[in-house]
Amino acid sequence: DRRWLREAELNHGRICMLATTGILVQEVIRLPGDAFSAKFALDAWAQAPRGGMLQILVAIGLIEMVSNRFAITATTMFQNPARVPGDLGFDPLSLGTNPATRAKYELAEVTHGRAAMMGLSGMIHQMIVSKQPIIDQLLNFRPITEGFKVGGAAGNLGY
Repeated sequence: DRRWLREAELNHGRICMLATTGILVQEVIRLPGDAFSAKFALDAWAQAPRGGMLQILVAIGLIEMVSNRFAITATTMFQNPARVPGDLGFDPLSLGTNPATRAKYELAEVTHGRAAMMGLSGMIHQMIVSKQPIIDQLLNFRPITEGFKVGGAAGNLGY
Protein backbone atom coordinates (compact mmCIF):
# COMPACT_ATOMS: atom_id res chain seq x y z
CA ASP A 1 0.00 0.00 0.00
CA ARG A 2 1.45 3.34 -1.05
CA ARG A 3 -0.04 5.14 1.95
CA TRP A 4 1.78 2.78 4.34
CA LEU A 5 5.06 3.44 2.53
CA ARG A 6 4.51 7.22 2.59
CA GLU A 7 3.75 7.04 6.32
CA ALA A 8 7.00 5.13 6.89
CA GLU A 9 8.96 7.61 4.77
CA LEU A 10 7.56 10.58 6.69
CA ASN A 11 8.23 8.95 10.08
CA HIS A 12 11.80 8.04 9.17
CA GLY A 13 12.37 11.50 7.70
CA ARG A 14 11.12 13.18 10.88
CA ILE A 15 13.32 10.96 13.04
CA CYS A 16 16.38 11.65 10.87
CA MET A 17 15.77 15.40 10.94
CA LEU A 18 15.79 15.25 14.75
CA ALA A 19 18.78 12.87 14.83
CA THR A 20 20.84 15.06 12.49
CA THR A 21 20.20 18.06 14.72
CA GLY A 22 20.91 15.97 17.81
CA ILE A 23 24.30 14.75 16.58
CA LEU A 24 25.45 18.30 15.89
CA VAL A 25 24.05 19.82 19.09
CA GLN A 26 25.42 16.96 21.21
CA GLU A 27 28.98 17.95 20.29
CA VAL A 28 28.47 21.40 21.83
CA ILE A 29 25.89 20.93 24.60
CA ARG A 30 25.90 17.92 26.93
CA LEU A 31 24.13 16.96 30.13
CA PRO A 32 26.24 17.11 33.31
CA GLY A 33 27.84 13.94 34.60
CA ASP A 34 30.38 11.39 33.42
CA ALA A 35 27.77 9.28 31.64
CA PHE A 36 27.08 12.21 29.28
CA SER A 37 30.61 13.53 28.81
CA ALA A 38 31.33 12.01 25.37
CA LYS A 39 31.67 14.51 22.55
CA PHE A 40 31.76 11.76 19.94
CA ALA A 41 28.15 10.77 19.16
CA LEU A 42 28.91 7.06 18.67
CA ASP A 43 30.62 6.93 22.08
CA ALA A 44 27.75 8.87 23.65
CA TRP A 45 25.31 6.23 22.43
CA ALA A 46 27.36 3.50 24.12
CA GLN A 47 27.86 5.51 27.35
CA ALA A 48 24.17 6.24 27.92
CA PRO A 49 22.74 4.34 30.89
CA ARG A 50 20.76 1.26 29.83
CA GLY A 51 17.80 2.27 31.97
CA GLY A 52 17.68 5.63 30.22
CA MET A 53 17.79 4.01 26.79
CA LEU A 54 14.96 1.68 27.80
CA GLN A 55 12.89 4.64 28.99
CA ILE A 56 13.43 6.40 25.67
CA LEU A 57 12.41 3.28 23.75
CA VAL A 58 9.23 2.82 25.80
CA ALA A 59 8.33 6.52 25.49
CA ILE A 60 8.79 6.45 21.71
CA GLY A 61 6.67 3.31 21.46
CA LEU A 62 3.87 4.83 23.53
CA ILE A 63 3.93 8.07 21.54
CA GLU A 64 3.79 6.10 18.29
CA MET A 65 0.89 3.97 19.48
CA VAL A 66 -1.14 6.87 20.91
CA SER A 67 -0.56 9.15 17.90
CA ASN A 68 -1.81 6.40 15.56
CA ARG A 69 -4.73 5.54 17.85
CA PHE A 70 -3.27 2.04 18.43
CA ALA A 71 -3.65 1.19 14.73
CA ILE A 72 0.00 0.58 13.89
CA THR A 73 0.01 -2.24 11.35
CA ALA A 74 -0.28 -1.90 7.59
CA THR A 75 -3.74 -3.49 7.66
CA THR A 76 -5.19 -1.40 10.49
CA MET A 77 -3.56 2.02 10.06
CA PHE A 78 -5.55 3.03 6.99
CA GLN A 79 -8.90 1.40 7.68
CA ASN A 80 -10.30 4.92 7.73
CA PRO A 81 -10.13 5.99 4.05
CA ALA A 82 -9.99 9.67 5.04
CA ARG A 83 -6.70 9.21 6.93
CA VAL A 84 -3.80 10.95 5.25
CA PRO A 85 -0.27 9.50 5.68
CA GLY A 86 1.75 11.52 8.16
CA ASP A 87 -1.20 13.59 9.37
CA LEU A 88 -1.37 13.14 13.13
CA GLY A 89 -3.85 15.97 13.65
CA PHE A 90 -1.20 18.21 15.25
CA ASP A 91 -1.20 21.68 13.67
CA PRO A 92 -0.88 24.27 16.47
CA LEU A 93 -0.04 27.12 14.06
CA SER A 94 -2.87 26.27 11.61
CA LEU A 95 -0.45 26.04 8.69
CA GLY A 96 -2.59 23.41 6.97
CA THR A 97 -5.77 25.45 6.58
CA ASN A 98 -4.88 26.76 3.12
CA PRO A 99 -4.61 23.82 0.65
CA ALA A 100 -1.86 25.47 -1.43
CA THR A 101 0.24 26.22 1.64
CA ARG A 102 -0.38 22.73 3.01
CA ALA A 103 0.82 21.13 -0.24
CA LYS A 104 3.95 23.30 -0.15
CA TYR A 105 4.77 22.28 3.42
CA GLU A 106 4.05 18.60 2.75
CA LEU A 107 6.47 18.64 -0.19
CA ALA A 108 9.07 20.46 1.92
CA GLU A 109 8.72 17.89 4.71
CA VAL A 110 9.23 14.94 2.35
CA THR A 111 12.18 16.64 0.64
CA HIS A 112 13.88 17.65 3.87
CA GLY A 113 13.21 14.24 5.38
CA ARG A 114 14.90 12.52 2.44
CA ALA A 115 17.86 14.88 2.70
CA ALA A 116 18.10 14.23 6.45
CA MET A 117 18.08 10.46 5.91
CA MET A 118 21.00 10.75 3.50
CA GLY A 119 22.79 13.32 5.66
CA LEU A 120 22.47 11.25 8.83
CA SER A 121 23.87 8.16 7.17
CA GLY A 122 26.73 10.22 5.76
CA MET A 123 27.52 11.72 9.16
CA ILE A 124 27.50 8.31 10.86
CA HIS A 125 29.82 6.83 8.23
CA GLN A 126 32.08 9.87 8.39
CA MET A 127 32.42 9.43 12.16
CA ILE A 128 33.17 5.71 11.76
CA VAL A 129 35.86 6.29 9.14
CA SER A 130 37.48 9.45 10.54
CA LYS A 131 37.09 8.64 14.27
CA GLN A 132 36.27 12.34 14.80
CA PRO A 133 33.07 14.19 15.68
CA ILE A 134 31.44 16.02 12.76
CA ILE A 135 32.02 19.63 13.79
CA ASP A 136 35.50 18.82 15.09
CA GLN A 137 36.46 17.31 11.75
CA LEU A 138 35.16 20.34 9.87
CA LEU A 139 37.21 22.68 12.05
CA ASN A 140 40.34 20.48 12.33
CA PHE A 141 40.50 18.41 9.18
CA ARG A 142 42.85 15.42 9.27
CA PRO A 143 43.08 13.39 6.08
CA ILE A 144 42.71 9.65 6.43
CA THR A 145 45.98 8.21 5.20
CA GLU A 146 47.18 5.37 7.38
CA GLY A 147 45.27 2.16 7.89
CA PHE A 148 42.59 3.02 5.35
CA LYS A 149 42.48 0.98 2.18
CA VAL A 150 39.75 1.01 -0.40
CA GLY A 151 38.62 -2.47 -1.36
CA GLY A 152 36.73 -3.92 -4.29
CA ALA A 153 36.90 -2.40 -7.75
CA ALA A 154 38.19 0.94 -6.44
CA GLY A 155 41.11 -0.84 -4.72
CA ASN A 156 42.03 -2.56 -7.98
CA LEU A 157 42.20 0.83 -9.69
CA GLY A 158 44.85 2.04 -7.27
CA TYR A 159 42.73 4.35 -5.09
